[in-house]
Amino acid sequence: MASITIRNLDDDVKHRLRVRAAEHGRSMEEEARDILRQVVGQPSAPLNLGLAIHARFAAVGGIDLPPAQRGPMRPSPDFE
Repeated sequence: MASITIRNLDDDVKHRLRVRAAEHGRSMEEEARDILRQVVGQPSAPLNLGLAIHARFAAVGGIDLPPAQRGPMRPSPDFE
């Protein structure tokens, strides 16, 4: 097992960690381990970009756009 040292931790953060640990009936060290396990425990699969965009804007709802008017294709350029 690895160990880490956290320096320059704000006093307020340390106090809140101590309170949270006491609420859960464990040491500050065990509370910090549990928090780290929850946050960085298992790597999540990368989200498909299209699905991420859809999820972000799904609550807004969709709109119907009229079909784009298309004309004939331009002729290919002649490089002679």
